[in-house]
Amino acid sequence: MNQKIKHLFKALVVLVAMPIYAQQGGMWVPSLLKGMNETEMQSLGMKMSVQDIYDVNNSSMKDAVPHFNGGCSSEVISPQGLLLTNHHCGYSQIQAHSSVENDYLANGFWAKTKADELPNDNLVVTFMVRIEDVTKQVLAGVKDKDSEVVKKEKINKNIAKTIANFPKEEWQENKIKSFFEGNQYILFVTETFKDVRLVGAPPSSIGKFGSDTDNWVWPRHTGDFSLFRIYADKNNRPAEYSKDNVPYTPKYYFPISLDGISNGDFTMVFGYPGRTQEYLPSYAVEQIVNDLNPVRIGIRDTALKITDEFMRANQAIKIQYASKYASTANYWKKWIGESLGLNKTNAVAAKQAFEKDFIERANKNKKTKEYANILPQFEKLYKEITPYAVSKDYYTEVALRNAELLSAAWKVYAIESSLNNTQAFENKKNAIVKGQERFYKNYSKVVDEKVFEAIVGKYAKEAPQEFLPEILKNIDIASTTKKIYSTSKLTSYEGLQQLLQGDSKQVLENLNNDAGYVFAREIFQNYQQNILPKYEELDREINALQRTFMKAQLELYPDARIFPDANSTLRVTYGKVDGYFPKDATYYEPVTHLEGIMEKYVPGDYEFDVPQKLVELYNSKDYGQYADNGKLPVNFIATNHTTGGNSGSPAVDAYGNLIGLNFDRVWEGTMSDIYYDPSICRNIMVDARYILFIIDKFADAKHLIDEMKLVHPKKNN
Repeated sequence: MNQKIKHLFKALVVLVAMPIYAQQGGMWVPSLLKGMNETEMQSLGMKMSVQDIYDVNNSSMKDAVPHFNGGCSSEVISPQGLLLTNHHCGYSQIQAHSSVENDYLANGFWAKTKADELPNDNLVVTFMVRIEDVTKQVLAGVKDKDSEVVKKEKINKNIAKTIANFPKEEWQENKIKSFFEGNQYILFVTETFKDVRLVGAPPSSIGKFGSDTDNWVWPRHTGDFSLFRIYADKNNRPAEYSKDNVPYTPKYYFPISLDGISNGDFTMVFGYPGRTQEYLPSYAVEQIVNDLNPVRIGIRDTALKITDEFMRANQAIKIQYASKYASTANYWKKWIGESLGLNKTNAVAAKQAFEKDFIERANKNKKTKEYANILPQFEKLYKEITPYAVSKDYYTEVALRNAELLSAAWKVYAIESSLNNTQAFENKKNAIVKGQERFYKNYSKVVDEKVFEAIVGKYAKEAPQEFLPEILKNIDIASTTKKIYSTSKLTSYEGLQQLLQGDSKQVLENLNNDAGYVFAREIFQNYQQNILPKYEELDREINALQRTFMKAQLELYPDARIFPDANSTLRVTYGKVDGYFPKDATYYEPVTHLEGIMEKYVPGDYEFDVPQKLVELYNSKDYGQYADNGKLPVNFIATNHTTGGNSGSPAVDAYGNLIGLNFDRVWEGTMSDIYYDPSICRNIMVDARYILFIIDKFADAKHLIDEMKLVHPKKNN
């Protein structure tokens, strides 16, 4: 590694004296905690060592925190491979096993024996085995003077070579990820288990209590958890589903604390945060707040209101759309809170103040004077890319996400590239037919027609007109919608099969005669020809400049507390249990209790109903060993810096015992993906004692409790 690169990473290990709040926030690579991070964690009250968290030669906590199906986090909580994650992370699996007659979403599910545990198609969990810095190998031969295309070619070749040569077991996989905008590269050795079975889930009235009204807000009272079990072959290695597989014996599993938490307690969250953008320039933040978020929020707001009306009126539609609605609503509300938080904390002004100092620092040194030109270049590029970025978001939100007929057409559109290759055509055709079966199981033509009319009309009216497809200009949206949904075969699975019957010539004729497909194709082609090329060109320039900006920050601020943006790799974030002031004269306590559920309880309500048994347990105060001074804790908050992907992450105490299950953030602090402010950024967790209470007292699944190791760390220390 050359001296410049070495200097870049000096910031990762330098200890800086900071106020206690400054020692919170950040998403740290667990193999690099020695030094500054360990000292900070100890100052916050941590009693374990960083080797307890990550150790390549001995079992450690990293061995109990798998990535759950590529999108969530999870943790092993028993020596028999019992896995804990969020209810919303396991939602699609719970939904897939549900029907109107046997509705596990409404009634919950609890396997009484291992034989009752339910297999799941395409559900995997991936463990992190080893983490290695391979920056030197990946950047070998890459020169500053190389073009972006040449740099990418060299880096890709080096990545492939490094992955191929790094030692691993035959069932494991090597992956390399970029950090600090391509200034660092880290290799991860992983192993993926493919037989993961549903063990238990509370009814949605517990697991999703408060639903969309309470999503992203505090105080919260949600039992957002579900249980799965990992199965392995007889050698304890990953295997496809088989009745001969046995419960996985983990290298490590978390003990669970019965002592709970108090205000000011140390907390650590371990998981796979998806994506953050902490080091964007002010121009990018302005674009997000003023241009992009309003588009995304507006389209989803319209689609969600229509879908919600149908779900409330029809139980079958409610089951069909439950998972899709939750997914769509999740980021809709997050973006609203993000914009509010960025405005409330004056994030743009804070970025501008930093940029002023950045330019002053750059100008003081001959070697770094070139960095002073970065900000003016950003200003020019963001101004130029904004109309393309806005058009891209309209296209994505309408055509690929919320108008389901258009997203179905997009899957079919892929077949046109293989019309002249018989084998490739047949392969793609068969893959589409097979892959879309589940899509149509959860599709309602009636719902989609109303959504289509509303959001395509919005697209035509509000998107930048210079980049609008001809088919949307001066459109009569009502008659167009009626024609498409009364004739297009894309509105049913049987219709899709008919559309794709025959050889390539026949299929192309079918597609050209389908009003829905022809409409969609013009939108796709307009995007690919008139929006995407210029957007990608400008985006490449911005990304290259962002890489230089990141490098410059590390060089100009060598003593700063700088962490890499999230990229779905294993990270540690630490902080403390703490309330906060969301607005003037209002303070939120850090813990909620079962009393709060009963205060919100509305019998028969879509979001705030609860099972009668929970009411009875509350009335009798039958909390068992899970109460705290006669009250049952439900949720708590802390200053851990989390994001999407941390759903299902274990929250542990100072000794490494499980105290909670991360599932959300407070609304005022959702801007932490872009700008972390410790005064209002809080993550929300289910208290482990509430999870145990629901399993034991509500579900009568004490056999699962018996698998776990329950401890009293505060009484023993």
